[in-house]
Amino acid sequence: MNNLAKLAVEQGLALNRRLAKSAANGADWLFKRDTLIQSGRTWFELVHDGDLMAVRYYGLPEEEEIELVDGSFMPVQRKQHAVPLVLVPPLGVTTETFDLMPQRSLVRYMAASGFRTYLVDWGKPKKEHAHLGLKDYSYSMLGTALEKIRAHSGCDELSLMGWCMGGLLCLLHQGQVQDPAIRNIITIASPIDLESGRGVIAGVSGAAQSLNGAAQLVSSYTNLRLKALDPSRLALPPWATTLAFKLTDPVGSVTTYWDLVTRLSDREFVKSYSTTADYLNHMLLYPGGVIKDMAVKVVGENQLARGVVEVGDKLAELNRIKSNLLAFAGETDILVPAEIAEKIVHIVASKDKEFRLAPGGHMGVIIGSRAQDAVWAQSVAWLEKRSARAAGKTRRRPSAKLAKAPRRKKSTESGAGNTGKK
Repeated sequence: MNNLAKLAVEQGLALNRRLAKSAANGADWLFKRDTLIQSGRTWFELVHDGDLMAVRYYGLPEEEEIELVDGSFMPVQRKQHAVPLVLVPPLGVTTETFDLMPQRSLVRYMAASGFRTYLVDWGKPKKEHAHLGLKDYSYSMLGTALEKIRAHSGCDELSLMGWCMGGLLCLLHQGQVQDPAIRNIITIASPIDLESGRGVIAGVSGAAQSLNGAAQLVSSYTNLRLKALDPSRLALPPWATTLAFKLTDPVGSVTTYWDLVTRLSDREFVKSYSTTADYLNHMLLYPGGVIKDMAVKVVGENQLARGVVEVGDKLAELNRIKSNLLAFAGETDILVPAEIAEKIVHIVASKDKEFRLAPGGHMGVIIGSRAQDAVWAQSVAWLEKRSARAAGKTRRRPSAKLAKAPRRKKSTESGAGNTGKK
């Protein structure tokens, strides 16, 4: 057999293998898609299970090293830092945000980096939860979560890390309670100054303010004020939340069905595509009470940028926060551009505060392929220097009841392994 014929045979065999892989992957994508979805695979212990909000604890991985998004491996740090880390996701998304895939799991990465890692699970709100507002989430529910975490960890001091609205809830909580035991706060793409800058939120804010005079004139005759609206009428349904997040160009590049067809033979790509699509297509109801509070106080009056926010019958005084602060923004974020997120470092009273830019859009900055090096690794390095036990600090005795809570894992089967209502 001459070289030309041999080459033709090899190419034919390679094509045959590629077609066989494409057929197998295509069949799984059509009929067994759950086998391709990789989200929510990290084991956790359920330390609190409330009516809506729950708290998870992610312990040290059993492996000696974990695989990263670039195919490399990171050794697991067995010696844990003194100050536990609390991850706070935004509303409207599932917990898979921080556990998207085994190689792209923030909870797994932080646990492997030596942090006792907790995750606040806001649950799956229903119509009966539409009245919940900023005070319910930032003061009551987050306050309960931190109380349970302190009891479970035996440590008073905590670090908080939140993306988007999650970071904002961290700031609002600390602004209300002024807790000296909240040592560190990290915010990622959290909206603060809505009057200046560009972006979708700033545009909405500007439009609202430009119509403010007309709105007041109308309300004086019709008594139709936003404050009087039933929050249930303002709740954002899951499909609308999904659309809003998809419009932000999620993980750096929005893949299409054509991308799937042309790369159907690549099993890892099909898994990634299926996992991301499943995540984006399963957003949650956004409580109308929060939307109402944001529209009146945050967008309409831009109280965040002024450093003091009315949260129900309480004041969140961001300008009195003294916790160490690290704020990130995405370079290509069209929802919360850098100038909107950066404002927080000029508001808080912290001596140790810093703002950094990272690659990616609004979602890419936290779950994109470059987030691991740009945001996760930088957060670990920043926290490590600020998570040692301070002299004279005492530990609480862990709660025996909470410490014995069963270890849970979210199954790939719908509803299995969850708390039954979330």
